[in-house]
Amino acid sequence: MKKAISQKINYLRLSITDRCNLRCFYCNYWREGDKLPAPDILRYEELLRVAALAAEIGLRKVRVTGGEPLIRRGVVDFLHKLHKIPGLKEICLSTNGVLLQDLAPALYDAGLRRLNVSLDTLRRDRYREITGRDNFLEVMTGLKRSVSLGFHPVKINCVVLKGINDDELLDLALLARDHSYQVRFIELMPTGPLEEWQRYFLPMAEVRRLLSVLGAPEPVAPEATAGPAQIFRLPGFEGELGFISPISGHQCATCNRLRLTAAGQLRPCLLRERQIDLKGPLRQGAADHFLSHLFQQAVDLKAGRSFYPLEQLPPLHCSMASIGG
Repeated sequence: MKKAISQKINYLRLSITDRCNLRCFYCNYWREGDKLPAPDILRYEELLRVAALAAEIGLRKVRVTGGEPLIRRGVVDFLHKLHKIPGLKEICLSTNGVLLQDLAPALYDAGLRRLNVSLDTLRRDRYREITGRDNFLEVMTGLKRSVSLGFHPVKINCVVLKGINDDELLDLALLARDHSYQVRFIELMPTGPLEEWQRYFLPMAEVRRLLSVLGAPEPVAPEATAGPAQIFRLPGFEGELGFISPISGHQCATCNRLRLTAAGQLRPCLLRERQIDLKGPLRQGAADHFLSHLFQQAVDLKAGRSFYPLEQLPPLHCSMASIGG
């Protein structure tokens, strides 16, 4: 066992593609010609090597992301192999849910149990407006099928959009009353023009105020590898509610994550452009100890992050699909 790079950093977000089958407007999805050529995306064997190295140096949780990870051919077999890596305690998948109704049984058989599914509205017409696609019914069917198969937890990620879906927040929260879902509300990240982000941004304090009619929330103690969500139980609820406020309530001091983009760039922070190239050394035959050193560099960069007032936020100049969310 190699020496742990940090007692706090225990969670790696592993993006396996920059492609997506939706076109959510807030993702700032780029033009078709701006996608990575297939040879530039990390191969599965490279991703598995990185995940095994991450486990050896102390990371315990891997979340597979995209783009939309379920559109990459061979993803089920990849997840099966990921579950065999010694030292990894949690394997999770973030998906938009469009393909879940078909792939959920195979994913379950591959060993996967933990799902995050994006859903910003309960209205079919609004779903089409936000995502550019008419897949609302497929997502709802996939959610129900996942629960029936035994996936747990099934987390629903809802990006809050002022003037678009803030009138549905109560209805979305009530999904957790009648089902075992963990419904998580997420502040909009500053992708694209800053003026557009300001138009749709709603701080999490306002979200919680709007949902206060549901009763007194009881905090849930986080798991050791938990992400930034503050989780609560409410009286009479089968599931839970979560609140993620990366903008209005900076979580830099408690952040336990690193991100690896599909292009093989190790990214210490979502809001900072600085990245460390892992793909180059991987393909040049670098030894594990050198790759471990690159992980340590990423951890050191996390310690030097800046805090930004809302009015001074640096815009992200790339798509969320290219970073891995």
